[in-house]
Amino acid sequence: MDQRDLADFLRRRRELLQPADVGMPAGARRRTPGLRRHEVAQLAGMSPDYYIRLEQARSPQPSPQMLTALARALRLNRDERDHLFHLAGHPAPPAFGADDHVSPGLLRLLDAFTTLPAQIVSDLGAVLVQNQMAVALLGEQTAGTGLSRSFIYRWFTDPGIRALYPPEDHEHQSQVQVADLRAAVALRPRDALADKLVRALRAASDEFSALWDRHEVAVRRSDRKRIVHPAVGTIDVDCEVLTTARQDQRLLVFTARPGTDAVGQLELLRVIGSQNLEAVTGASAAD
Repeated sequence: MDQRDLADFLRRRRELLQPADVGMPAGARRRTPGLRRHEVAQLAGMSPDYYIRLEQARSPQPSPQMLTALARALRLNRDERDHLFHLAGHPAPPAFGADDHVSPGLLRLLDAFTTLPAQIVSDLGAVLVQNQMAVALLGEQTAGTGLSRSFIYRWFTDPGIRALYPPEDHEHQSQVQVADLRAAVALRPRDALADKLVRALRAASDEFSALWDRHEVAVRRSDRKRIVHPAVGTIDVDCEVLTTARQDQRLLVFTARPGTDAVGQLELLRVIGSQNLEAVTGASAAD
């Protein structure tokens, strides 16, 4: 681990970013260029003290998970991400894998959506980043580990996740997800993670196996969804999908059609955020 070069690289990358680049308000006039250190810590989900020690070259070796969070916070491209890992004494993650590097371009687009739910997912269904509106609409979806990072895997193995959609929509959602996964796996020939995901799903779910054997293929570019929310009811939204050139990551943006009830529901969701979701869910279960 090269502590001094790591500290210098982090500081210089931080100074290149402005609050608007990461969806933050500018606030009071800044005496120094770029983001403040506590803002990078906030974006990376770490303590300000730990990040300060990184920039002062007096921290212990950061974990790969911490480096991934820093790469996202600093909007590093893939080459810069790999350099960060090397400076910290870790091998760079593979181009494909469980630790997908989020496209800086998609992150900038995500930052721009402050009034609409939006999230970035991998082609294998791992929810990589959500904005606050997406967390409010869908709940926290980024905390899973292993195969459970994939929403597709959870859809077929965790009955609780299906509460997001009305029961009459479950068949359609299953078909769409399997057809989209078929297309994604074809773009990952001999990829260990993709093979592992399909094998695990076939072993765990007869429904998945039956749909997989139908060999239907349909890349998801847009969809209409009904989301069951515990506080504001069922929200009818359009889901628009923007895909990277490599087709390995997608930005999903949820919008309401003008003149529909969903417009007011999303506005209400924007006000209440995710602050009382757990309380609301618990109260509903107790009724």
